[in-house]
Formats: sequence, C-alpha cells, structure tokens
Amino acid sequence: VQLVESGGGLVQAGGSLRLSCAASGIIFSNNVMGWYRQAPGKQRELVAVMSSGGSTNYADSVKGRFTIARDNAKNTVYLQMNGLKPEDTAVYYCTASYGSPWPAPRYWGQGTQVTVSS
Repeated sequence: VQLVESGGGLVQAGGSLRLSCAASGIIFSNNVMGWYRQAPGKQRELVAVMSSGGSTNYADSVKGRFTIARDNAKNTVYLQMNGLKPEDTAVYYCTASYGSPWPAPRYWGQGTQVTVSS
C-alpha cells in the first residue's frame, strides 16, 4: 500500500493550499480516506475524513475552511485548505482505513509539510 501526498508548502496567513494524496495497493473506493496532522510538540490529530459513501467528518478547528474530496477514478483524495492560519502549521498525513465510520487509520502516508506564516 502506498499513499503519496503532495501540495504542501509555505503560505501566508489567509492563503490557500490544496493537498493531494494518490493511493495504490488498496481498493480505493471501499476505503475511508482521511487527513491527519501533527504540529511540533503536539499529538497527531484528525483533520478530515470521508467515507466511501461520501460522508464527512471534520475537526472543529477547520470546519468552514477546509474541504475534503475524493476522486475514485483517480484513486486520489484531496484537502482544500482556505483561510489558513499559523496554527494550521503541521505535517499533514493522508490515511486510509476500512470499516464503519469512523475507523482508526490503517495506512499512513509519509506526510507533507504545511507552513503558514503570520
């Protein structure tokens, strides 16, 4: 199984980024796909997840600013991040899992760094 993230980088506060995660080795359409993040000195936390049926769950801190989407034809999940804040600075990880909402992640990507400057 491979989950390969891309799209991270440095952005000013208020800006936008779009993360992508290309998956292989799994039946993508059957999996719950998600994004987690880990800021320096903090625990890893859920950002957003999407079920195979399109249901979503977001962390309160990103509701209204971030949007998760998936393209089953491309085996890719996205995270559109708008209105970025310095506290969004973290390594963002793509995850895949299977089961009833909301299962713990089974597979993790390597992560992509997002840095938001004030």
